Amino acid sequence: MTEMFSELDEAKETFDFKPTRTNGLIRLKQFAGRTGRHYASTRNYDFGTERRSNVSGLSPWLRHRLITEKEVLATVLASHNFNAAEKFVQEVFWRTYFKGWLEQRPSVWSLYQRDLLSACERLRDDEGLKARFNDAVNGNTGIDCFDHWARELVATGYLHNHARMWFASIWIFSLRLPWQLGADFFLRHLLDGDPASNTLSWRWVGGLHTKGKTYLARPDNIAKYTEGRFQPKGLAKFAEPLTEPVDHPLVPLSSPHMPSDSPYLLLLTEDDLSAHQLMPTSPVAKIGLLATHGRSPNPLGDVVQDFAKGAMSNALEPHGKLGQSTEDWCGALIEAARNAGVATIAAAYAPVGPTQSRLDRAEPVLRDAGLSLNRIMRPYDAITWPHAKAGFFGLRKKIPSLLRQLNLATQQRP
Repeated sequence: MTEMFSELDEAKETFDFKPTRTNGLIRLKQFAGRTGRHYASTRNYDFGTERRSNVSGLSPWLRHRLITEKEVLATVLASHNFNAAEKFVQEVFWRTYFKGWLEQRPSVWSLYQRDLLSACERLRDDEGLKARFNDAVNGNTGIDCFDHWARELVATGYLHNHARMWFASIWIFSLRLPWQLGADFFLRHLLDGDPASNTLSWRWVGGLHTKGKTYLARPDNIAKYTEGRFQPKGLAKFAEPLTEPVDHPLVPLSSPHMPSDSPYLLLLTEDDLSAHQLMPTSPVAKIGLLATHGRSPNPLGDVVQDFAKGAMSNALEPHGKLGQSTEDWCGALIEAARNAGVATIAAAYAPVGPTQSRLDRAEPVLRDAGLSLNRIMRPYDAITWPHAKAGFFGLRKKIPSLLRQLNLATQQRP
């Protein structure tokens, strides 16, 4: 075992996913110094829940934008030069890439939702499928690593990224279960469950995102990167790419609103709990609305619900109201705006997913009630998303210039 791995063995470290901005910033500061050689050398290893010092674990806070991508990049590049931290910086941009890609191909999300409902109907009618599905989500397949990860996910709301890839591959190619049910299982239980990253990662493993390119979980690879903790048997030896009979056309990015100087009600959603950063003035009042249950037609994990509610409550302090998490947001928004005596509601732009769908449905009703809804896009998204039209490489090669546009240092320090 290398000296670096010996240090990892001695330094036990678990994640403490408290749903506050303060805790996200603490974790960022704690990990920033490890985003160079340490991260590049060890990031692919899943050492288990007690040894998480090799990965950042920042994704739950980033998912809800309790902390932002730009804050993470600025902190990392203050600790390392770009060359040293390039692998970590790329991982931040993978999240950005997925969001920008799905924003320009929203039909992928619509098709996933449709196909998920069909798969759920099959699940009700097909006893064999139901039994295999239940074995998978309850960790009773007999595949040691898969069963461990299924239980870990439900209990903690987190899986190492490499474990997510292995899990999805085993689900699709070894267990022969519909990928949409697996993606839904993740989205219901991951603290960082994100419509773009989750849906497109499952599609990538299955050969739908990069057509024909699949990811096959191999026993020797799992044994190596879990340090022999698992020796899985019975895995598929070949991954036949999934196909679909539709194409997903590229659509133009939306033109978001600019912040207004008029008095406004600030709407916080789980997609951006730091929306106040985008506004030129303080709001008259704040309201928070959760679209958490829009992630899935199936029940969400307790840890996911608790984190989302806790994060929202923290973001609304000291003056703000958490509205009822209903399908229809119109009533709550109209009442809150009238109580505040304003005709403008401002929110951070929500990307493709449950929050955007609720805002799309609410906007015409709000307009009829004499209220304007301003969805304000972060400069980070406006600058980066247009470069997520095809594969990740197209965005990756532009990272240095994008960092300069974002006023983030890329100087080559020794």
